[in-house]
Amino acid sequence: QVLLIESGGGLVQAGGSLRLSCAASGRAFSAYAMGWFRQAPGKEREFVAAISWSGGSRYYTDSVKGRFTISRDNAKNTVFLQMNSLKPEDTAVYYCAASRVVAGTIPTPIGISEYDYWGQGTRVTVSS
Repeated sequence: QVLLIESGGGLVQAGGSLRLSCAASGRAFSAYAMGWFRQAPGKEREFVAAISWSGGSRYYTDSVKGRFTISRDNAKNTVFLQMNSLKPEDTAVYYCAASRVVAGTIPTPIGISEYDYWGQGTRVTVSS
């Protein structure tokens, strides 16, 4: 069992920055690829970014490339999402998720069904 707790959400003006954190407890953190997803009001949950267990591979959805950076600190069991140049369309509840590493699978999964554990979410609101 892995428990994930997000923090760092809030209200920010367009063009501003926020840094989300996700602290993990439970089984070996480095045994999991980590991802960030978001869900805007009235919309389905969507993939934002993923990072491999080692941090050596990262993948982003097109709409956040160049603005968001995912990173992890395995010594502290934490994954981060640095969000810069925020836009009103980034407004959503952001969720972190953990995907158990399985030999032969891609290191940065992007599908919701590929993730085994989810946090409770942290709300990000970007005002125009």
